[in-house]
Amino acid sequence: MEETISLNDIFQTLKKRMTLIISVTILAIIISASVTLFLLTPKYEASSQFIVNQKEQTSDFNVNEIRTNVELINTYNVIIKTPAILDPVIEELNLNESVSTLASKISVSNAQGSQVVDVTVTHTDPYLAESIANTTVEVFQEQIPILMNVDNVNILSPASIGPDPSPVSPNLTLNVAISIVLGLMVGVGLAFLFEYLDQTIKSEQDVEQILGLPVMGSIMTIDTKELANQSNTPTRRGAKIGS
Repeated sequence: MEETISLNDIFQTLKKRMTLIISVTILAIIISASVTLFLLTPKYEASSQFIVNQKEQTSDFNVNEIRTNVELINTYNVIIKTPAILDPVIEELNLNESVSTLASKISVSNAQGSQVVDVTVTHTDPYLAESIANTTVEVFQEQIPILMNVDNVNILSPASIGPDPSPVSPNLTLNVAISIVLGLMVGVGLAFLFEYLDQTIKSEQDVEQILGLPVMGSIMTIDTKELANQSNTPTRRGAKIGS
């Protein structure tokens, strides 16, 4: 016999196992919040901007020159993370890091067709992140005329984290939201798993489905408290007791 599950069965299962679902969700929230607050190290970001443009501009609008500057940015994005730039940065700031480690903390990006380049540093120390971002851009501005025989990099906006920097990761709100979703999914999954593993007979329908026999009758259960209340109930006046 093919077993089918109705929406009512699903709702009844969820209602029956609601305590389990809520408990699993709360446990997931507690674990996520604890890991986020006490185990994960906060990371901060500092960004410095420079613009790729010739220092001496003519009065005429030169589209080809702008296009050349934009195309050079792709090359600049690679050069910034090379030892030619990062070795002087490490030496100037006395960093105890290799070039590859420092390069992994630096990201370089620019909007499509934009001459403005963002150099973003992610570090556990916010003030060191600011120093690395600014020093990297300054060293790049000094070295690029030597490396490529061009002088078209100007610092637009130095990095500044402010007096009270906020970490960019971990994100407590996001992690808790994810834990709620995962907790609900795991809780619902466990609810249906336990219901599936529960082979006890609970209703007349279970008897017919499991044994394949029709139900001829059922024995009702009476609570002992109800029996005690009935025995203590006084009979009406004039009623005859006994045979």
